[in-house]
Amino acid sequence: MRSINCFRKLILLMFGLFLFSIGILLTIHSQLGAAPWDTFQIGFVNHTGLTLGQVSQIVGATIILVNIVMKEVPGWATILNMYFIGYFIDLIEGFWLIPTARGLLGKIVMLLAGIIIMSWGTYFYINTGWGAGPRDGLMLGLSRRLSINVGKARTVIEISVAAAGFALGAKPGIGTILFALLIGPAVQITYRLGGKDPKTVKHRTLVDDYNALVSLGKRPASVEKTLRIGEDS
Repeated sequence: MRSINCFRKLILLMFGLFLFSIGILLTIHSQLGAAPWDTFQIGFVNHTGLTLGQVSQIVGATIILVNIVMKEVPGWATILNMYFIGYFIDLIEGFWLIPTARGLLGKIVMLLAGIIIMSWGTYFYINTGWGAGPRDGLMLGLSRRLSINVGKARTVIEISVAAAGFALGAKPGIGTILFALLIGPAVQITYRLGGKDPKTVKHRTLVDDYNALVSLGKRPASVEKTLRIGEDS
C-alpha cells in the first residue's frame, strides 16, 4: 500500500513538473516578457551555447547548493524539479509544440494561460510533500537569514534576477511585471479550488529519508528479545 502511494505521488510530481514547464514556455512565447527567473536564464543563454533547459538545470543546481549553505535541506522533489523542468523545456521546444503568440489578445491569453498552468504545476508537485523547488527554498532561506517575510524575500529575488537578466541582454516586459504580480494570487486560487492549504503540507527532506534508512538497521530491544525467544523455541 505504501509503495502504491509513493508511485501515485511520483506520477503527480512528474505531471506537476511537466505542467510547470509548459507554463514557462507559454509565458516566454507570449512575447510580452518572461517571468523574472526565465528572463535571467534567457540572458544566460544569450552568452553561452547552452539550451534554455540546460541553463535552467545549472541555475537550479547552483541554487540548491546555496540553499544547503543556508541550511535549507532539499528533498527528492527539489532534485527532480531541478533536472526535469529543464529536461521538459528542451523536450517541448524540440517538438515545436508551443507556437509564438500573434496579436495583442493572443499574447495576453498565452501569458495568462502560462501563469495559470504554472500555478497548477506548483499545486501538484508541492502536494507530494517531497520538498519545495530550489527557488522556493531560496526564498525561505533568505526570509530566515534576513528576518523578513517570504513575500518581501520573493520580491527581492524576483527584482534581482530580472535585473541580472536585463544586464545579460534579455528584455523584461509588461509580462514580467504581470507574472510577478499574478503568480502568487494564482497559486492561492489554485489551492482554494483544490481544497488544500499549502501550509499543511509536511515535506520530507533527504536527511529524513537517510535517518529512516538508518533506523531500519536498528531494531528495538523488544523486537530482538522476541526474535531470540522464537529461536529458542
